[in-house]
Amino acid sequence: MATTGDAGPADLPALGVDVGGTKVAGGVVAPDGTVLATARRSTPTASVAETETAVADVVTELAGAHGGPLAAVGVGAAGWFDRSGDVVLFSPHLAWRHSSLRRDLVARLQRTVWVGNDADAAAWAEYRFGAARGAELALCVTLGTGIGGGIVAGGRLQRGAHGVAGEWGHMRVVPDGRLCPCGNRGCWEQYASGSALATTAREVATRSPAAAARLLDRVDGDAGRLTGEDVARAAAEGDPVALSLVSDVGEWLGQGIADLATVLDPDVVVIGGGVSVLGEMVLRPARERLDRALPGRGFRPGPRVVAAALGAQAGLVGAADLARAAACTERRG
Repeated sequence: MATTGDAGPADLPALGVDVGGTKVAGGVVAPDGTVLATARRSTPTASVAETETAVADVVTELAGAHGGPLAAVGVGAAGWFDRSGDVVLFSPHLAWRHSSLRRDLVARLQRTVWVGNDADAAAWAEYRFGAARGAELALCVTLGTGIGGGIVAGGRLQRGAHGVAGEWGHMRVVPDGRLCPCGNRGCWEQYASGSALATTAREVATRSPAAAARLLDRVDGDAGRLTGEDVARAAAEGDPVALSLVSDVGEWLGQGIADLATVLDPDVVVIGGGVSVLGEMVLRPARERLDRALPGRGFRPGPRVVAAALGAQAGLVGAADLARAAACTERRG
């Protein structure tokens, strides 16, 4: 394992890596949550071995550039982990199927490694350093390629009896709706995510090309090439069709939050992930829908809905902090 010198793990920077559907992003993270350096690679989604190589390459680059001792390596990945946190049971958007990720990375990196769900890591970061500090019960909803989630209650990350709590992107909100990579139809992430934004834009542009002319101009008239980023940029420029599409995602987001609040009653819901850069364009309709859909509205408080304070770095910051805690536990043991 890596040598930490005279300082204990709690006092050392740690490496955090966030593995998503499109990129592997890493950072050297100080104990106060400050990101000292970053690196990234594209995610090779079709191959377990190539994905692990991309993670190892990011770690090697950052460790070499840092040059000093590091507490541990934390990897937050878009997948469902078992209760131990060692095995990726399934990833809707990546190649992992019952993959021994932590064991493989320990063997390759020869360092203390923590692995877990990327949205869990982001939720922990927001609780420790960001928009959920001090919350009794905080939920994190990450809007990216899909929807991830994390729960922090009573100062502890809650992973559920089998390790897969917080996968609310796969709540079914539309019976027999759009087919989801998880195998079901009508999942929440098919209507309130970056992929959903792109899918709806393509449908609208194909059905009503005149109305979507400004969007189609961005892709030389090929509706199939429209992405969520195209819609976001058009919305920021005031395109009414794009603004309507973003608002629709916000409406779906708010409905899902109302459903979560019915079951869990959080004091804050933190919205992170790539789609959260749309800010109030998506958060305002989400809050408005939440106010209309919350059961018992008018007689009970609902949760605050806020943007993530740590932005795209939340996952790697949380992974690093959880890895540092794991190293401290290992040292005491």
